[in-house]
Amino acid sequence: MWEEFEHDADFDLDDDFDEDLAEFDEFDDELGNIEMRTAVMQKNDMIALLCIKTASAGAAICRVDPREARPAVQIYDDAAAAVEWFTKSLRTSRRNGWNVIYDGLPLQG
Repeated sequence: MWEEFEHDADFDLDDDFDEDLAEFDEFDDELGNIEMRTAVMQKNDMIALLCIKTASAGAAICRVDPREARPAVQIYDDAAAAVEWFTKSLRTSRRNGWNVIYDGLPLQG
């Protein structure tokens, strides 16, 4: 059954995304109480991710869109502004036909 879901990607996640996600990953426990949220969205045969990390010192949002060559990371000084942008982005994505299939803590494993 697993074979049904296997897909030979035309990119190497480690090589392509390491540099782009470094800023997002650098948002660590030194900044205070870290909270994370990940939304996995599906539209037709595409999967997209929208992730947010917030801390007392600011926030970071990462968006992985299958139509873009690289993930996009935005750093915010104001965590409340980042949460507002994240919420608006999810709402806009739903209006544009994306289905949120997971919204919660980052998936592990």
